[in-house]
Amino acid sequence: MDDYLKIQQSINDVRIFPASESTKKQDAVAKNGTFGDILKQKVEENELKISQHAQMRMNMRNINLTEEQKKMLSNAVDRASQKGVKESLVLMQDMAFVVSVKNRTVITAMNGESIKENVFTNIDGAVIL
Repeated sequence: MDDYLKIQQSINDVRIFPASESTKKQDAVAKNGTFGDILKQKVEENELKISQHAQMRMNMRNINLTEEQKKMLSNAVDRASQKGVKESLVLMQDMAFVVSVKNRTVITAMNGESIKENVFTNIDGAVIL
């Protein structure tokens, strides 16, 4: 019983001190990553992706996007997102893209010949560039 009282007294003697600022920062970095890691993650999340299906269609239809066209397509997705669109048709020059706005992913791509006489389904918005 005497040992029990000593342990109880030891527990009562323990004091909890607030963590220092550097410890808090170290914990935050360990939990969330460095600023560079977080920035890279956010940029990647915002980057427009092309699905395997869309890439295959682009290859078949000889659609090669320039960096400027990719930027225009990404901006169109941003505009569609601001309007609450979930699946969008983006018409750009003689090309059409169906894009999942939420996932920022091009689902399929068509060139001028494929666009004609076509019906676009499962979209709730369109952006014409």
